[in-house]
Amino acid sequence: MADLEDLGLIESPHTSAGRIPTELGYRFFVDQVVTYRDLSSMEVDQIGKDIEKEDDIESLMNKTSQMLSELTKLAGLVMVPVKKKRALRQVEFLSLNDNRVLVILVTNDREVENRIIKTNRVYGQSELTQAANYLSSAFAGRDIDAVKKRLIGEMDATRAELDQLMGLVVEISEKAFVGSSLGNDYVLAGQTNLMEIDELSDLERLRTLFDAFTQKGDILHLLDQAVNASGVQIFIGEESGYKAFDQCSIVTSTYADEHKTLGVLGVIGPTRMQYERVIPIVDLTAKMFSSALNYKN
Repeated sequence: MADLEDLGLIESPHTSAGRIPTELGYRFFVDQVVTYRDLSSMEVDQIGKDIEKEDDIESLMNKTSQMLSELTKLAGLVMVPVKKKRALRQVEFLSLNDNRVLVILVTNDREVENRIIKTNRVYGQSELTQAANYLSSAFAGRDIDAVKKRLIGEMDATRAELDQLMGLVVEISEKAFVGSSLGNDYVLAGQTNLMEIDELSDLERLRTLFDAFTQKGDILHLLDQAVNASGVQIFIGEESGYKAFDQCSIVTSTYADEHKTLGVLGVIGPTRMQYERVIPIVDLTAKMFSSALNYKN
């Protein structure tokens, strides 16, 4: 036990408590130790029954998120499928108070999306205008998802070498483009299940968590990261990058049509969840959800 504690895999929350796994310990467990169990025939049947190929997309999403919640006793979510290509026409940034920036994205045939983001520091309006002009001139007419991947992927890898303008562009783009899809959203079910979990039952923690559900931006950011990966992704505690989820784990899996990934679905629960059971449920649900979408096309 002492060796595990020295390695940072377990800890004692206070002197009179026993040792519990740390987030690093859960990560080691998920990556190296856990053996995923086969789902029961009842679980498989329930997933297949709830994901009806004849349902419209909205009903399919609602039933799937509810089913994930019921099977896992956690919060289930399904991201709205993204199918429409969105060409960037223009970007505008307007400085607000408290490190906030109003982002105005104009795409396709003058479709407009407004969102408010929070930056790491205060930017003057002249800086924001310069960054917006750069984005509009450099990427006008290009698919917004391709713009996002280039800015947040390639540029992030060389962040230390960026000049002041490009540093601003990357920071703003990380928040402005991630999760931005003109109506992109997710369906959430069973969030009240989290109120019954001891680690999450503190009133202030629940308020922070439910605020994140309401605001949606943080979760959409995480889902967007998961969309750009393949298969099952697991964010444990602080790995999410958002304080609201510090004692949570988010398990997602991508779903797709015949051509490309369209979104993700998954569950939100405590770091102390039954990974060996939850991960196969999320994985199979994503596969069946993909099958249902392909049936419609």
